Amino acid sequence: MAIKIRRYIILLFLSFIFNFFVYSQTTEDKQSLSAVFSILEERFKVQFNYAEDLVSEIKIISPDDALSLEGTLVYLESVTNFSFQIIADNTILVLANPTPFTLQELSEVMVSGYIVKGINKLSNGSFEIDISDFDILPGLVDTDVLQAVQAFPGIQSINETVSNINIRGGSHDQNLILWDDIKMYQSGHFFGLISMFNPQITQRVSLTKNGSGTEFTDGVSGIISMQSDREVTKAFKGNIGVNFIDANGFVDVPLGDSSLQIAARKSISDFTETPTYNNFFERISQDTEVENNATSIINSDKAFDFYDMSLRWIYRINDKEELRVNFINVTNELVFNENATIDSVEDSRESSLSQNSIAGSVAYSRIWNDKWLTTFEGYETDYKLKSINANLLDSQRFLQENKVSETSLKLKVDYKINEHFNLLSGYHFVETEITNLDDVDVPRFKLLISEVVRTHGIFSQLYYKSKDKNTNITSGLRYNYIEKFGKRLLEPRFSLSHKFLDHFSVEVLGEFKHQNASQIINFQNDFLGIEKRRWQLSNDRDIPVIKSRQVSLGVSYDKSGWLFSAETYFKKVQGITTQSQGFQNQYEFVRTSGSNEVKGIDVLIRKRLDRFNSWLSYSFMDSEYEFKDLAENTFPSNFNIRHAVTLGTNYSSNRLKLSAGLNWNSGRPTTQPVINNAILNGEINYESTNTSELKSYLRVDLSALYDLKLSAKTKANLGLSIWNVLDRENIINSFYRISNDEVTEIQQRSLGITPNVVFRVNF
Repeated sequence: MAIKIRRYIILLFLSFIFNFFVYSQTTEDKQSLSAVFSILEERFKVQFNYAEDLVSEIKIISPDDALSLEGTLVYLESVTNFSFQIIADNTILVLANPTPFTLQELSEVMVSGYIVKGINKLSNGSFEIDISDFDILPGLVDTDVLQAVQAFPGIQSINETVSNINIRGGSHDQNLILWDDIKMYQSGHFFGLISMFNPQITQRVSLTKNGSGTEFTDGVSGIISMQSDREVTKAFKGNIGVNFIDANGFVDVPLGDSSLQIAARKSISDFTETPTYNNFFERISQDTEVENNATSIINSDKAFDFYDMSLRWIYRINDKEELRVNFINVTNELVFNENATIDSVEDSRESSLSQNSIAGSVAYSRIWNDKWLTTFEGYETDYKLKSINANLLDSQRFLQENKVSETSLKLKVDYKINEHFNLLSGYHFVETEITNLDDVDVPRFKLLISEVVRTHGIFSQLYYKSKDKNTNITSGLRYNYIEKFGKRLLEPRFSLSHKFLDHFSVEVLGEFKHQNASQIINFQNDFLGIEKRRWQLSNDRDIPVIKSRQVSLGVSYDKSGWLFSAETYFKKVQGITTQSQGFQNQYEFVRTSGSNEVKGIDVLIRKRLDRFNSWLSYSFMDSEYEFKDLAENTFPSNFNIRHAVTLGTNYSSNRLKLSAGLNWNSGRPTTQPVINNAILNGEINYESTNTSELKSYLRVDLSALYDLKLSAKTKANLGLSIWNVLDRENIINSFYRISNDEVTEIQQRSLGITPNVVFRVNF
């Protein structure tokens, strides 16, 4: 108590001195707060961890050199709207003092710089990527959101795309992907090679592998939630940039009590085709009708284009009310001509594939008093995948469409019981409509299936934080009612974190979840073979509602720049279908449902030393299917990569950032034909399912980023990255077909050596 009283006396005294004396010294120059932090880091051998955008416009008079570290922090608190928290390893968290509208924001940072600067572990068991304070990862110069989340142990992409992210052995459709609380059914540009979410407007990314809040539904394997800035901007800022894939721009415009953010990107393939673009195009067209067609058909005039536009408007109505509006529009389009000479007549037809997402949301918050906060959120999200496949030899046109339209309404009530307890409750309504169309002109055939599912959810959870902030507990329950099936589901959620012995912490997480939509593959040549997966709704019969149960236990040790973290988990997902798992063996055309059981452990070791940061992660996973209607009831899952290792290191100075990393895994499962008896009764004779593995995967990446100061208010960034610097040919998929009475192996390769360069001007 005496220390607190002394601290406040010093604070009041310094505030008085500052207002009366310091401001009268008009001849004394002020410095930017970030520059002051750099000076103090050298003086006290500490590191300030802060969001760059929060301090970029702030200038202060430097604290007196004679002040101790404690006195310096008290001074900084008196002249800024920040509080400063010293955590392990002489790291100082710079925290914005809460405003009334941050009453929902309960989770605190447990581990700062979990992997690199800007990646933090939170008290509720989730992880946060602070884009404004983000360091650099190997192979990335622009912060690709969905590539960045793959840096965490237990998360990878089985085919090296952001449209197939596997969280602890789950399929991509088991991930709940949110952009400003809007569910997105599309995640990538270039049909999965880069994220479709513009990092310039994305402020924070949270990753939840287990123990999610009761306000969330869907995502039985995990949640990836992206958020734009929640503060009203007071000063204009923006940037423009270009890389070997796209050109992009961003502006943040203050409008009095509101501010408007707009971000846009467009591919540069209309103007030039870079080595990066050519590698990407070759990668997505492997073993598709774009690359391979009948021997008498020649494909020409291949063209690919993408763009995205994001908007966020936030309006502070008064001290108690706030309104936020978001909008996003994303498009990918591929076209090419199929040419042939039939009966001495030249003919040409265009085939095309387009993928589009458009969504908008509105959120209104009101603080009624110092105890009650209510928030209303509503969104509409629409996704469309369409292909037109021209068949010259049969004079046929094949049209395919997959549409998703979803409306969501959510009301949340946050009640602050006291300093230690918060209660969150609410109601959530979701209506999802999914339509699938197959249309052939000759002979005439049309199949249109449209399904609608409405779900009502009531949720509540209690949050507890101990007086010493060492213990955090969140416990809640979600009740779901699915109208169409008359199904009622109770889903408990739980998270506990506890710090002990100064440097140790333990974490227990658990959850029940469900989802009504999943992605399926009917045939390998669907949608030209490029984006084969289509969304479909559960019918509670042969396509069940997917349900999951998960529990995990983790411990960590954080001291003197060292972090040791280990987490073991068990997850069971029921209601998956063979169609959603991407079989390319004897079960490719079999339709049945079953379950997936996953056990594993994720380990991370990280060491910070001056300007260097190094990490090593290891994941072990045992993922097994159970399909009672198949000849083999149980066997390894298609995503069962048993061993995965990531090794990386960073160097960061005031202007230069360097990063290098290695990714290795033991290879994905595959099913090979029986040796010396590959064909039986005219069909491929396979060995036991998924008992073989592809060759191990190895990739080394490099990246560098250099900051330039063009003027007092204008800065620039020049970056270079090299993906797969060793140009190793990794086989990421292998399957078999019969050709001329022989079994032929078809292999799909990962990206070869792929450079990228970025130049960005910030103003």
